[in-house]
Amino acid sequence: MNRLRQIAAEVIGTECEVIFMLERAKKRFIGDKAFYSMVLAVAVPIMIQNGITNFVGLLDNIMVGQVGTEQMSGVAIVNQLMMVYYLCVFGGLAGAGIFTAQYFGQKDQEGIRQTFRYKFWMALILTAGALLLFLTAGGGLIQMYLSGSSDGGDLEAALRYGSSYLRVMLFGLPAFMMVQIYVSTLRECGETVVPMKAGIAAVFVNLCLNYLLIYGKFGLPALGVVGAAVATVVSRYVEAAIVILWTHTHREKNPYIEGIYRTLKVPGHLAAKYFVKGAPLLINETMWSAGMAMLTQCYSVRGLSVIAGLNIANTINNVFNVVFIAMGDAVAIIIGQLLGAGKMKEARDTDNKIIAFSVFTCIGVALLMVFIAPLFPRIYNTTDDVKALAVQFIVAQAIFMPQAAFMHAAYFTLRSGGKTIVTFLFDSVFVWCVSVPVAYALSRFTAIPVIAIFAMVQIADWIKCVIGFVLVKKGVWLQNIVGA
Repeated sequence: MNRLRQIAAEVIGTECEVIFMLERAKKRFIGDKAFYSMVLAVAVPIMIQNGITNFVGLLDNIMVGQVGTEQMSGVAIVNQLMMVYYLCVFGGLAGAGIFTAQYFGQKDQEGIRQTFRYKFWMALILTAGALLLFLTAGGGLIQMYLSGSSDGGDLEAALRYGSSYLRVMLFGLPAFMMVQIYVSTLRECGETVVPMKAGIAAVFVNLCLNYLLIYGKFGLPALGVVGAAVATVVSRYVEAAIVILWTHTHREKNPYIEGIYRTLKVPGHLAAKYFVKGAPLLINETMWSAGMAMLTQCYSVRGLSVIAGLNIANTINNVFNVVFIAMGDAVAIIIGQLLGAGKMKEARDTDNKIIAFSVFTCIGVALLMVFIAPLFPRIYNTTDDVKALAVQFIVAQAIFMPQAAFMHAAYFTLRSGGKTIVTFLFDSVFVWCVSVPVAYALSRFTAIPVIAIFAMVQIADWIKCVIGFVLVKKGVWLQNIVGA
């Protein structure tokens, strides 16, 4: 009888421990209704804007894909190269953006003005550098991706289409620059709805012009890939006009914009402060995006069909990625403001819940992607081999999406507290020291299928997940970088 009582007591004790652990986990990782309302109020407008943008990019890609495999591949290569510039601007502005969010938390309007002016100069320098590079070496950069087998395609045609597309796209860089300066500042100050509306208007213009100019409807010339580029450039100027006009005509909501161009001088000590904090982010985004371009180049040595298949997969993947990308932006905005206000305990608790929310949401998104994988590539006017590769890439991207969600949220957590050197090591250094060598060695020195190479690169990211988990849990990011 005593033994039975002892066993029963042990069972009850174990059950109590399990219940206690579950309750503790629930309290730590699951928020209440007010929490999710607050997070979604920030994330959903960003999600909608990015989702619509990527959806129109998807339609743009499909329209070009209907013209032919060479056209689609040429455009895909240029977009991969342009992504390096986009992320350089993103990284160049992000360092000042950390201060903007914390200045906003302290209601320091002059501080926001200074970060805005710093962003202007940083974006201008990066845009001028990109224009110079693409104008002098654009053809050579595209050629790097056309060194594999043709797989029945025309490599020269792909180069020709890509070069034509690039020349037109360069006209849109000044508009992109201004959009990023204004939109990043608006978001860091809690305004996410206006950028969303501007993005919706821009993608509507882009979609209409794509239809008219790619195929030559209503008496307009059929410009193919050049038409797609013209549509993108025009839509960017539309987005810039909307965002800039709204910001300057609603000064009561954006008091920092008063006198913003009265001078473009940034005090030396502040410029140095922003640069020191932001330089690792700029270098990180540049190296990371170049690393992604290098990974694509490694896959491309397996043939033109791989470029086309990966392009199809990336197009649909970008639409679904908006979920965890928006959650990362929510981390940067919400946690940055809490840190600026000195609410360290609330910042840690909020961050845990946002990360958990992002990962669990992306599990559901990944299941939807797996369902869509066999259907989506059928839309394209390309070969069966390209379609089969696209299906495999989409499934692989879906499988690894939850881990991507965690890494993205962990990155923005560390960045929100100004740990920019840590994020540099965590992100781009890892890509160049682990991901690229794995892809390079497997693509050139083995005969394993390209999809297996892709999966091995993603599996290598498990190391990054462990590092991110440890750094976030230790709370190395819990600091106010703008002072009391």
